[in-house]
Amino acid sequence: METSNANAPLRSRLIQAALDCFLADDYHKVSTRRIAECAGANVSMIRYYFGSKEGLYEEMIRETLSPLLDVLDGQLLASTAGFADFLGLYYRTMSARPEFPKLILKVLALRHGPGRRFIQQLLERGRTRGAGKVAELKTHGQIAAAIDPDILRLAFVSLAMTPMLLKEIFEEQMERPMDEAFLHNLAAFNGHLFAAGLAPSVSGKEGEKP
Repeated sequence: METSNANAPLRSRLIQAALDCFLADDYHKVSTRRIAECAGANVSMIRYYFGSKEGLYEEMIRETLSPLLDVLDGQLLASTAGFADFLGLYYRTMSARPEFPKLILKVLALRHGPGRRFIQQLLERGRTRGAGKVAELKTHGQIAAAIDPDILRLAFVSLAMTPMLLKEIFEEQMERPMDEAFLHNLAAFNGHLFAAGLAPSVSGKEGEKP
């Protein structure tokens, strides 16, 4: 059954169809024929554009995460004020595909399997570039010099991923939807909270006891 936008370029339709299929079923249950049918394409086009089913799987992950990773090369995080904007971007990206964070965790939980090494490479890319951003923020006095970049990264990932991973549970408990307005306010709050926790001490003498 064809589900992708027939007016979109074929390569984009295949990636979108793959995303729909892989979010709905485990990797080994999704055939290239099924993806091609959803995209309204010939199965040979998967081999033409991506080489294989695994190649398509990896490109699907790359394209979904690239807007987030590309931020690390831009100016959005040139100051701590950008944390809220980045969290907002993450929430918007993942709320459009709420199963995607679970898919990433499922892939990483497998000791072997398609996409695992590729996702690890993307995460390492994010770690390396993120560490560079932290160094820049320290140089410009935006965050405390003593901040451990790995701790910062883990704390930030927790603020970003937890609302999306537990979205249904939170909505049930709160008896309200985590809609666009809610996520906007959450991003602003978490961004402010995070930036405040990273700020250098007022006295400028970090670690000095009062």
